[in-house]
Amino acid sequence: METKGAGRSPLWLLAAWAVTRAVLLLFVFRVYVFPGPDVTTDVSVIYRGWYEVLRQGTFPLDDVTWQYPPAAALAILSPAALPFLSYAHAFFTLVCLSDAVVLALLAYAGGRPGRSPRGAWVWVAGVPLLGPTVYARYDLMVTAVAVAALLAGARHPRVLGALAAVGALVKVWPALLLAGAARRRAWGAAAVTGVGVGLLFALSMPGAFAFLTFQRERGTEVESLGGLVFHVARHFGWRGEVLLNYGSIEFLGPWVNVVSTAALALTAAALGWLLLWRLRAGEPTGAVLADAALTAVLLFTVASRVISPQYLVWLVGLAAVCLTHRASRMTGPALMITAASLLTVLEFPLGFSHVVLSDAYGITLLVLRNGLLAAAALTAAHHLWHTTLPPHPATPSPPGRGVRVVSAGGS
Repeated sequence: METKGAGRSPLWLLAAWAVTRAVLLLFVFRVYVFPGPDVTTDVSVIYRGWYEVLRQGTFPLDDVTWQYPPAAALAILSPAALPFLSYAHAFFTLVCLSDAVVLALLAYAGGRPGRSPRGAWVWVAGVPLLGPTVYARYDLMVTAVAVAALLAGARHPRVLGALAAVGALVKVWPALLLAGAARRRAWGAAAVTGVGVGLLFALSMPGAFAFLTFQRERGTEVESLGGLVFHVARHFGWRGEVLLNYGSIEFLGPWVNVVSTAALALTAAALGWLLLWRLRAGEPTGAVLADAALTAVLLFTVASRVISPQYLVWLVGLAAVCLTHRASRMTGPALMITAASLLTVLEFPLGFSHVVLSDAYGITLLVLRNGLLAAAALTAAHHLWHTTLPPHPATPSPPGRGVRVVSAGGS
């Protein structure tokens, strides 16, 4: 019976993936209209505009919404590989192919001895819960790189380092995959790859690192944890505004700088905690490497001034990698992330007007979603700290106060 069940499992997995992804494609191809704002305009308008500029050999320096590392140009230019399709349709197709690659990697890893298929199921279930937004951003492509890096990391640290560096040059956060890496080979490969690819872009295309200035000017986005302060404050007379600023809907007005600075301080504290853990932890196993990466990305996501809906696909992907390891302690955080994904689609695009208005429904959604993410981050950090650090050595007993030694012949 177990053999037959195991044989059917990959078919059920593939069928579930095919059905859910077909639904996502029907929405992004506009065969059916998903309620709320049209999430595909980022691709058909913004990405397409960047594409035209990038084709000229330069970055869109006149557009402050370009806030991405230089290798993001590869994702924006990728639809050129399918010239027989329109830009948007080619982009959605490539995202779907990236989705399939992640599934294949997770299914292969989960089928190895001592591993688990749970990770692949987390991916299959978690991604569609985010709605069509997940196919209308390039974050899933980056997540595919991150998943490949982590799955290779335990056996091939240089591959982990190289892929983490490439991912970081596409969207920064994959640098956190190295949080659990202890081997110099991983860090060496990351440094060489990062410097090499970064120099290539800097020398070949003007403005490769202008995104650093644009990112510095960002404020507190309405979906972030810090944004909850102003959602509540609006009901008590706070005299600020909610406006489109640097490509996202942000709070502007009194005390916003204070909350944004607090978010940066919280990020610095998370980095300090990770460094302390890294200095005390021993050589990580494959499970700990993945658990550390998920914990790091959770901490930095929760502390961020911006929590866009597509950020959840990073967490779903890393949680899926963790759960391919039977030894992982991230089952609880993975379930919280999955629940937060469902709340995210309720918040954006379905309930985004309520969020912008800071009404009771919008605030409730954000409290529940961000609360789940914060709980997932704290739970992951607790498990990582208490299950990977060596126990404190016992305090030596004072002379004459220790355990009595009994000789072999004594009674």
